[in-house]
Amino acid sequence: MKLRIGILGTRGIPNHYGGFEHISEYVSEGLVKKGHSVTVYNSHNHPYTANNWNGVDIVHRYDPEYLIGTAGQFAYDFNCLADARKRNFDVVLLMGYTSSSVWGRLYPKDSAIITNMDGLEWKRSKYSKPVQRFLKYAEKLAVKHSQYYIADSRVIKGYLKDKYSIDSRYIPYGADLFSEQEREQFDKSEAQKEDYFLLMARMEPENNIESILEGFNNSTSRKNFKVLGDTGNRFGKYITHKFKNDERIQFKGSIFDNTAVRSLQNNSYLYFHGHSVGGTNPSLLEAMASEALIAAHDNPFNKSVLSSDAFYFNNAAEVRNLVENVQRHDTEKTMVKNNLHKIQYQFNWEKIIDEYEEFIMECYHARQIEKIVPGNR
Repeated sequence: MKLRIGILGTRGIPNHYGGFEHISEYVSEGLVKKGHSVTVYNSHNHPYTANNWNGVDIVHRYDPEYLIGTAGQFAYDFNCLADARKRNFDVVLLMGYTSSSVWGRLYPKDSAIITNMDGLEWKRSKYSKPVQRFLKYAEKLAVKHSQYYIADSRVIKGYLKDKYSIDSRYIPYGADLFSEQEREQFDKSEAQKEDYFLLMARMEPENNIESILEGFNNSTSRKNFKVLGDTGNRFGKYITHKFKNDERIQFKGSIFDNTAVRSLQNNSYLYFHGHSVGGTNPSLLEAMASEALIAAHDNPFNKSVLSSDAFYFNNAAEVRNLVENVQRHDTEKTMVKNNLHKIQYQFNWEKIIDEYEEFIMECYHARQIEKIVPGNR
């Protein structure tokens, strides 16, 4: 059965920004290959300007974020929803709720509304207390105005059940295995085998970048530490200034060449993943797929993915201990192999796309019954 599916809530595809754009790119293309008609909404500022991408219809809508900042996201989501109401989608898939759930009363009435509930955004320390309160309110509105829910982490699935007594479908992100072609494409001079530590993240406090670099800064290691991520924001400038006198720490900026990033992950001595808030993180999965040995912040989100196949840390002292003492012997090689196995059998894109299609079909049929027999859901 062919469905008309609209995907809203991202800045657009192909991905030039982050997690929801990343998964929307894969899922939309995968659903088209399965015969569905899929439309993805793009910001008018998105660098991709065509109206079709690999069979996915692209609708560009005005996005004033570049003029007025964060408030522009609400206007952009309104513009997307206003258009979606005219298109008679069978299913509307909302990626996140931060700036869309306030428009919940405008969600298309005849469509099955599915929201990917994101990663407990109100916990992020980068937000002020008033913003955190708003995000809790936005989360509540998303639950109220949606009919079906996706959780990209089992931790979030449990939270939604405990907090709101709703069932959600656990569907994580996916990752591609690191191919031989990717290995051969990259200039090895940039990624000398196991000669450096690596961190890749947005420059935000909850990603524990300061603790990681402080631990390394206090260590006796002779290796370099490469940091990937845009340091142009306030926290990024603070971090670069704090560690400017440590010549071992190299701020490389954002790298959008995925082959380059994955080669750097593959060749690192130890890859640090400091994310402490959110669901299944795409950069973590890609590090696993790239056969990196991983040290992760000790929290339920990371442990639900990595289990015992990583080193864990809570503070700078524990980071220093890892930097100075982690070896690359048989036990560590087994950890890398186990994580690669998880990518092959739990987090591969083919499986993720199949799960999205299955859930979308279930929601569509349930919605048809709901419309015939109101309240029977």
